[in-house]
Amino acid sequence: MRNAILALLAAGAAYGYELKQALDSQFEAVWPPINIGQIYATLQRLERDGLVVSETVAQERRPNRKVYSLTGAGHEELKDWLDAPTSGPRLKDDFFVKLVVARASGVVDPIELIRRQSEEYFQTLSDLDAMVANQNGNDERMSRLLIEGAALHIQADIRWLELCEQVLTEE
Repeated sequence: MRNAILALLAAGAAYGYELKQALDSQFEAVWPPINIGQIYATLQRLERDGLVVSETVAQERRPNRKVYSLTGAGHEELKDWLDAPTSGPRLKDDFFVKLVVARASGVVDPIELIRRQSEEYFQTLSDLDAMVANQNGNDERMSRLLIEGAALHIQADIRWLELCEQVLTEE
């Protein structure tokens, strides 16, 4: 969320609730609503780290509000994050650890473990299809891209599980 907030502030100064609304709007198809406390805690850390600055703005009939702006260091941090490729393959996959341990310990049948995980992935694909069907128009294209990317990853995971089952049944 840290970098998403920096990106929103790169577009212009904002106060915490505006940032929450923008994040909720952009990612509503794939994230649950963001807790406003999480936004303010992140803003405090960003300010502490010199990546944003705040200015207190007086309001009539309401408490003063803090408006946050990106600093030069914040802009550099955001640019560095955007320019850097996302980390490589998931070599510390939790399911793979379970599979190795199940096979070594004999506590659970590895093939059954694979089948349960496959069922979970197929349910996730179904849930992703429902997300696409429930789009309500707030920049649907970006949400669809994210959902499609997640679905492609799940499909690859399903194919990998099929390979695992094939290898383990050939032993």
